[in-house]
Formats: sequence, C-alpha cells, structure tokens
Amino acid sequence: MTELDRGGKPMPNRGEVLYNNGRFYSAADPRATAMLVRDGRIAWLGDTADAPAADRTVDLENGLVTPAFVDAHLHATDTGLAIDGLDLSEVRSASALLDAVTRFAATRPADGIVHGHGWDESTWPDQTLPSAAELDRAAAGRRVYLSQASVHSALASTALLAAAELPVGDGWVKEDQHHRVRAIALNALTPSQRTTAQRAALTRAASLGIAAVHECAGPGTSSEADFTSVLALNGPGLPHVFGYWGELGGALKAKELGAVGAAGDLYADGALGSRTASVRDPFLDGHGGCGEAFLTAEQAADHLLDCITVGVQGGFHAIGDAAIATVLEGFALAAKSVGVDAVREGRHRIEHVELIDKPMIARMVEFGVIASVQPVFDALWGGPDRMYAQRLGVERAMASNPIGAMHATGVQLAFGSDSPVTALDPWAVVVAAAAPRNPVYRMSVRAAFAASTRGGWRAAGVGDAGVLAPGQSATFAVWETPSGVREGLPLLLPELDGAQPQRPVCRRTTLHGETIHEV
Repeated sequence: MTELDRGGKPMPNRGEVLYNNGRFYSAADPRATAMLVRDGRIAWLGDTADAPAADRTVDLENGLVTPAFVDAHLHATDTGLAIDGLDLSEVRSASALLDAVTRFAATRPADGIVHGHGWDESTWPDQTLPSAAELDRAAAGRRVYLSQASVHSALASTALLAAAELPVGDGWVKEDQHHRVRAIALNALTPSQRTTAQRAALTRAASLGIAAVHECAGPGTSSEADFTSVLALNGPGLPHVFGYWGELGGALKAKELGAVGAAGDLYADGALGSRTASVRDPFLDGHGGCGEAFLTAEQAADHLLDCITVGVQGGFHAIGDAAIATVLEGFALAAKSVGVDAVREGRHRIEHVELIDKPMIARMVEFGVIASVQPVFDALWGGPDRMYAQRLGVERAMASNPIGAMHATGVQLAFGSDSPVTALDPWAVVVAAAAPRNPVYRMSVRAAFAASTRGGWRAAGVGDAGVLAPGQSATFAVWETPSGVREGLPLLLPELDGAQPQRPVCRRTTLHGETIHEV
C-alpha cells in the first residue's frame, strides 16, 4: 500500500524519471523538450540534449506536456452513475424520455431503482413533462429517479414519492422535496455500488487529464457516508479528491469529516433551470416569481465566522443576483466583526456566481472571494435563444456568467464542470470561457487554461502545483495534439463556419510523480 503524506498525497517514488522528446507548456522554459522528476517534484527542465542521467527514461514521442487539469466542482457518485446509467441529455420530448426509461428499466432488477440524468425540458418543443403514473408504466413498476440537468429537481415515480412521504402530484419535485426523494434513491445504493460509481468517475477524470477534483457535498446533495466514501479513495492510482462539506454552521463537522472547507453546496438559492435561483427580477416563464432564498446575510456571516474560528475554508452555492448579493453582504458583516484581512485570509469561495454585476464583482475582489465557476453552463444554456433567455429574457441572459469580466477585475477563478450537470471535458471548459456566448466576456485561452489548472489547486490551498517549473509538483498531462499544433496550447476555438476543431487526446496523467492514467 502506498504511504500518504500529511496532505493526503501519495509519497513519491524515490527514483528519478526523465521525460524526454516532448513539448512543454512552461513559462519557466518555453523551449524545453525534457523534464526530470525526482521525489514527486520537477527537478529540472530543459533541452533533451542537456538532460541529466536518470533511473528511468520515458519517451514522450513529441507529446504536448501541460499542467494537469483540476475540476473544481464535481459530484463523484452521480457522475459515476451517469457514466453507466440512463443518459437523458438527448431526449427532446416526454414520449422520448418514457421510451428511454422503458428500454433502460428492462435491464434493471424489478426491485431496483432506475437512475437517470440530464433531461432538459427547455430544449423540448413541447415542454410538458411526463407524470409519475406514466413513469410507473414505463418502468413496469420499478422506482424511478430522473434528475434534471441542473440536479436541482427531478422526476420521480409514485413509489419513490410515497417512500419520501410526498404527495404524488405531477412527479416533478424541486429543492427540499427533491432532496428527500434524492436521499432515498442514493441511499438505496449498497456501499460497494457507491464506491464502484465513485471510482468510475475518478478513473474517467484521470483519462481526461484531470489530476484532482473538488467533491462538493452536504445535506441534500449527498450524505456523510457518501462523502467519506469518496475521500477514502484518496491514494494510489486516482486523482486527488479535495472534499467540501456544505452545511450551515458545519465548519467543525467538515473538518472532522476530512473536508478542506465548509463550502461547496451550501445553498443560498437553487438553480435557473428549476426556476429556484434567487433573483431580483421575476422569472419570465413558468409562474414567474423570484425563486427561493435559503440564507440571510446574517446566517452567511455567522457561517464565515465559524469557518474562521475553526480554520477551514468557507463558501456558498449562489447563482441568482439576489442570492449573490445576500452572501456578499454576509462577507461584509463578517469583515465588520473580524476585519477585512481576516476574511481575505480564509480564501472563501462562491460556487457558480452566474448573475453578478460590477458592484458585486468589486466586492468579490475586496473580500478575496474565489469564484468557482462552470463556463460550460453558458455554452449550453446562455445566449439569446436558450434556456437562460427563456427564464430571464435576452438582456439578462446575455449578462449572465461574466467570467471574463471577473477575471479582468481580479477575481481569482477556479473552473469546474459540476459533473454530471455538464460532462467531464476540461478542454470544453477552456473553450467555453475563451469563446462565451457574449463576446464581451471573452478571456484568453491561456487565462482560461490557468483557471482550469492552477486555479483549482490555489482554490484548495495548494500553492506548489499547476505550473511546470523546477520545485513544483510533478503533476502534468501528456497530450496527442491535433496535426499542425507545434508549440503552446492547441488552438481550440471553433472555426468561423462553426466547425469544431479536433481536441487533444490524453496519453498520460501524472499526480505528484505517480502515473494515474496511461495509454
């Protein structure tokens, strides 16, 4: 068994490994073609012809070497279930959804639960959802749990609703009711099934050049057993898992569970897809309303002060402008109590941060708040004619996810997928940030890549990873790049005619000197 250090990292192999004949994305030596790794760190970087001797040599065969990716917001169990489960992201009607359930249910035991994910009614010409009774018939009586793309609502069968002691209604449950149904569906997994799903998610991440993930958990999202199960996978062969436990006033519990922060999915509001994000102006579709607010500024301040006392990172899930304003007022109240510097030193974070304006961005900078954001949200649902425009109107939709503006103003960014809300695809994250729906919010490919790599390490308090330079952690990915790419980052932006360029393929992922993926 591999020994772990105090930070949960595998103790490195004491031998030296020389990686040569590569192309290195490194500011320390942009022309480097070789790298020596010793004790899990980069010991030397330079030209292959000048390389020192080593115990072992790896020929990179002209592969591009970059810092490995970090996914700063992920749900391992749900991601693993989605890998081998019922993918509903392509269905475009209630009837197509029911047909998919029928086919998938036939492969599951009669007493099992049909887990499905990814339906998005905003893409359907007729947005009428199937009823619980229709789900019952489609699944031949099996219990059914189908999470919407945002995972803030779900469709549930009659039996699952009854088990949660909820009225049958139309079968569509949101927020608190959804959390009750979700808990039953996830708790039906055996420990072995849960671990298998988590391992599948982390293995997939490693195959995509991701060397670390931030698991965002908490009441309503998962369970303590689920959280400690995925943290227990820290060790040889898989990406490192940084855990975040999002429970109000739960700083001490988070620390006891092994989390680095009482943050992540600590809900200040819901989501735009389910019309439960807390917004200043009403939603334009559905029944209107301004969503749901789950925290006051005073509660947010008390939570931050609790985190400062215990010595863990704090943070919140906040999507709507009203929710973000409330949370930032909480930061201001905490700063009045302990001072701005004490708040800034905590490196606290807010997840998603989708509807934010210039004054709120300035407050993010003032209090040193990290924005843990998902650029692919904009790629999937932004612009003038997609879900955000349906919910908010075109003007508000085009002002959403101003990630480039946050970067330009000095907000520290960490990029993630929120998988399974969006797919594990780190290059898609880079592209979405560099080429957003609103061109006003563009940022450079280099800056987007940095937020997808170094930004994730910095957000978790790790300062010696995310760049290729002597003395830094030997955490990197090796890529087979599209033809014609000779140096630097591949040009990944769509062509003028909309054609998608070929993406790099990961050949190797290395974490602190240990190879966790190789083809």
